[in-house]
This record gives sequence, structure tokens and C-alpha cells, in this order.
Amino acid sequence: MLSIPKFHRRRGLGTPIDAGGVTGSHLRVCASSAYHRGVVERLQPADPGHFVVLVEYDAAWPERYAEHESRIRSALGDRAVEVHHAGSTSVPGLAAKNVIDVILVVPDPTDEAAYVPSLEEAGYVFHLRERDWHEHRLFKEQQQSPRVNLHVFGPDCEEVRRMLAFRDHLRSDPTDRALYERTKRELATQTWERVQDYADAKTDVVTEILRRALEIR
Repeated sequence: MLSIPKFHRRRGLGTPIDAGGVTGSHLRVCASSAYHRGVVERLQPADPGHFVVLVEYDAAWPERYAEHESRIRSALGDRAVEVHHAGSTSVPGLAAKNVIDVILVVPDPTDEAAYVPSLEEAGYVFHLRERDWHEHRLFKEQQQSPRVNLHVFGPDCEEVRRMLAFRDHLRSDPTDRALYERTKRELATQTWERVQDYADAKTDVVTEILRRALEIR
């Protein structure tokens, strides 16, 4: 689904289901994908896969992230409990897809009325919800370069802790950073039906690095 590592996830085929509790353009889910604890409710078509394009680290990425953090905080005020730069573009020196991953923690991700309209007004498109996976919501901003994936979670979320531990470890450990980049480059030479398939193919290496990251913490 996303460019950041997805821990403990398995995907499969699904069927359309009702969105439930959301009005306007979100009354119908376009598609869904089953995984081991629930379904992915898609409100927008999934991005096509095929080729994964990695680019060299861009020193402008942190600045682009900062612009989006400011935009998100301006839209939400104190409803933005935490905002973090995650994913490969948050690790200096690491090759990545030209996509900024942003983590947003809100008081209650199930209370969509409290933040969805504000984020949409700020230019972020609501793409999917995952009720059974940390109540994750995904928004995207694809009108500018680099594109943005905005991941919404609730307070004290274990997945946020893992994402930030993984990021911080790669920032400080050149050996694991090189291992991760080598894996990404090898997988990027292949053709993928979905970008998420590329992300899932990194699972073994991600799990190995994450174990070391959490041990250090």
C-alpha cells in the first residue's frame, strides 16, 4: 500500500464494501483488499504498480516535508497531536522513491469528521482506511513533486513507534542503511503488479533491521 515498511501485514483479493459513517464523496468504497486481520477500504483507485523508480537522496526532501508539516498543522491546529517525517526520504543519503511519507497522529482516527474535511480542504485526498490495522487512514497529495503519502494514526500507536525506530536506526547505522538500499535497488529492477507488492517483498530485510533497531532502543 505504501512506501514505508508495513510490518505484520498480509494482503489478498477483496470485494467492494460500504464505507460507513462518511458522507459526500466517501459514501462508496471503490475497492478493498483482504489481509489477515481485516480489509482495506479504498476510497480512490489503487496506484498502478509495474515499475518502481528510485532516485538518489535529495537534500530538498526535508524542506518539502517541513512545508507539508506546516500545512497540516495550520489545517488542524491542536488536532495534529504529532507530525513526523518517515520513510526513506527521511533518511539522509538513502535512495528512495520521490514520495514524502508523513505520519500524523490525531486524538481519534475513527472520528473522521474531526480531521478529514480540514485535510481535504488543505489539498490532501482521502484514499483508504484500515479499521483493523491501527485504525490507519491514508491521504495523498499528488499535484506537486515530490508526491506525499499522509498516514494517520491514533495516540500511543505501536506502528508509529516501529516506523520511527526504523527511521532513526537507518539514520544512525550505515551498515543497515546500505543493506536496505541494496535490497531496494535489487527489487526495483523487477516489475510489480502493485507498488505494495514491492514493499511487501522487503519484509524479511525490514524485519531483520527493525529487530536490531528495537533492541538498541
